[in-house]
Amino acid sequence: MNKTVNQKAWFLILPVLVLVAFSAVIPIMTVVNYSVQDTFGNNQFFWAGLEWFETMLHSERMWDALGRQLMFSAIILLIQVPLGVFVALNMPKSGFWSSFCLVMMSLPLLIPWNVVGTIWQIFGRVDIGLLGYTLDAMGIEYNYTQSPLAAWITIIVMDVWHWTSLVALLAFAGLKSIPDAYYQAAKIDQASRWAIFRYIELPKMMGVLMIAILLRFMDSFMIYTEPFVVTGGGPGNSTTLLSIDLVKMALGQFDLGPAAAFSLMYYLVILLISWVFYTVMTNMDKKEGK
Repeated sequence: MNKTVNQKAWFLILPVLVLVAFSAVIPIMTVVNYSVQDTFGNNQFFWAGLEWFETMLHSERMWDALGRQLMFSAIILLIQVPLGVFVALNMPKSGFWSSFCLVMMSLPLLIPWNVVGTIWQIFGRVDIGLLGYTLDAMGIEYNYTQSPLAAWITIIVMDVWHWTSLVALLAFAGLKSIPDAYYQAAKIDQASRWAIFRYIELPKMMGVLMIAILLRFMDSFMIYTEPFVVTGGGPGNSTTLLSIDLVKMALGQFDLGPAAAFSLMYYLVILLISWVFYTVMTNMDKKEGK
């Protein structure tokens, strides 16, 4: 028996498709156009082919920025995911204090990115910042404008403060979806706290945790505003992540061809790694459904 398929739903998403075409597809086409051309000004362009892509593939500057970016994202995920799960496990599950904790955890997520960078820029200053002044008074040498280690610690702690709440809220949602019957059965079997976490809570949270990891990876890999406001990519190039390096190349040096090729490669790396995460999430859902 043939089923009648209603295609009218496409009209509902047509405005979204048009919006995406103008906000994403057309700018990408412009970037692709710049990546295969060269210009000497006066709006005159010359065909360059894949020259800029070859240049960027052999660019030590880009590989250094990519290494710093991967290290930053890895550190962020290794800190925020376990910390977010720990916070979610220790939050009240119901009542007034549960609502209070949810509101407090949501506050950092509401702060604009440039404001977060400004807060930590002032907070870490040795002369007027509470953190910098306190550490200096304790005899701890801390100056994120001169020390690469201090700069890295500052932007990592800043990102952990800003985004760990997202992981915690998603993990808390996963915990709330676990039926009480699971805990009652574990109590009857006299299961330990670790066994409850290992065999009940963690499997039920795995789906939302994969979403949290995917979101946090994409955000951390594309981060620009916060570290740029705090360190500007310095001292030296120690905190010059991919996005900062790309902006310097495109706007600071006005190398449109290399910057366009750089941005496309940057986009493909994010797309590839996000696809890997999505594939893992899909396979996990299929296994749980069996």
